[in-house]
Amino acid sequence: MQDRKASFGRDLRLLKPAEFQRVFQNSRRSSDRCFTVLFLANGKMNARLGTAVAKKILKRAVDRNRVKRLIRESFRLKQHDLAGLDLVVMCARGIDLSNIHQLRDSLDRHWTKAVQAISAVRN
Repeated sequence: MQDRKASFGRDLRLLKPAEFQRVFQNSRRSSDRCFTVLFLANGKMNARLGTAVAKKILKRAVDRNRVKRLIRESFRLKQHDLAGLDLVVMCARGIDLSNIHQLRDSLDRHWTKAVQAISAVRN
């Protein structure tokens, strides 16, 4: 376990529509068969996460909530590596909820790609 606190408090969330809109308009993108992740430097010391899981893609509320829990948990564990980023995660059409390991691996790849892309811009 990490010795740093790995919580998911209010300060680690995108809450306001304007915050989401800023990420949607100005972000870089990472996509695969499971998720699309939009990311943007936020100039802060911590990362912030927003989720956009459409009812059109996942009809059942239980499925939408399960995916959001999975996204939050993955972010919570990697938040210290993602410091200084605003991220919005969206589900891809046809996502397979039966393979949780594939979904976790997908998110880990997106987090890595976001960190690499932002660090390349900063350098």
